[in-house]
Amino acid sequence: MKVAVIGGGINGIMTAWALVLKEHSVELLEQGQLMGATSSASTKLLHGGLRYLEHGHIRLVQESLRERDWWMIRAPHLAKPMRVYLPIYKESRRPKWIIRCGLKLYDLLAGQSPLAGSSWHSREELLNACEGLRSEGLKGAFSFYDVQMDDNALGLWAAERAREAGAVIRTETKVYSISTDATLIVDGKRYAYDSIVNVAGPWAKQILDTSGIAIRHDLDLVRGSHLILDHECACALLLQAPIDGRICFILPYQEKTLVGSTEVRQTLNDPIRCSSDESIYLQKLYRFYFPATNMTICGQLSGLRPLVRSHSNPNKATREYVIERSGKVISVLGGKWTTSRSLGLHVAEAVSMSK
Repeated sequence: MKVAVIGGGINGIMTAWALVLKEHSVELLEQGQLMGATSSASTKLLHGGLRYLEHGHIRLVQESLRERDWWMIRAPHLAKPMRVYLPIYKESRRPKWIIRCGLKLYDLLAGQSPLAGSSWHSREELLNACEGLRSEGLKGAFSFYDVQMDDNALGLWAAERAREAGAVIRTETKVYSISTDATLIVDGKRYAYDSIVNVAGPWAKQILDTSGIAIRHDLDLVRGSHLILDHECACALLLQAPIDGRICFILPYQEKTLVGSTEVRQTLNDPIRCSSDESIYLQKLYRFYFPATNMTICGQLSGLRPLVRSHSNPNKATREYVIERSGKVISVLGGKWTTSRSLGLHVAEAVSMSK
């Protein structure tokens, strides 16, 4: 089958790779550059999503943990194990026993992972590992392992694997509309395919709306912003924000410090950049946990996360992905960086079944 894949973020790249391995003829069409938007503005982690356990997303966490290990094994030069500490303070909103139970479940869902499981560290051990960390009220910390990545480089590595397998990748190619008979319009010209896969991330619903194609789900777009601080980070931390209890990270990143992320709903018409309110929020987070450390901001990162919302339950949005079919068009809504390979495999199976 001749298949067009719309979207050159990590989900589009992994879908194209999976399709060519199924012996389809694949063209990937990206309106800008590969990995040019959300996929290269992540928290730089391949992770199971420990915080998703609070919301009962067991299947998503298990899938993410399996995929996390796949990336680490296949691209060890770009995806490396990272120990993450989760400090427990007297005033922490989530008590020690809840965190312990969550981490034990995380270990269990990871199965036969090559990464070590969680462990407990005394107050003194943590302060020795994380110089400058706030000591007042500190009880100790749990630690666990996830995988840090260079998201842009890893995505381009995957794109090169897709090219080597036979995918044709066309950048700076904006798709204006699509039809359920598997035709699309680029620069006023109509092109025909056997199937179209719409996996354009935050822009997936916009393409459908422009084309007059109705589906059962909608997208909530959530901006996640990060600050980059101009000094090295001693250790990776998963923290409970003192302002609202949200889970945030302070991580080593290219010999600097990455702080994030926020969650701000927006539309595609709004600028995708860190607002002053987000910057203040993240600065307060950092100063709370590192009160004596000088903080110089040298960069910012912002990207849009597409959260899936069902029309039948508009108040519930999820990081899980859904696949919808409209004639010869398959649309992918939602999805996470870590599960992009699994998503691509499911899409390739759906395309093959439509022969």
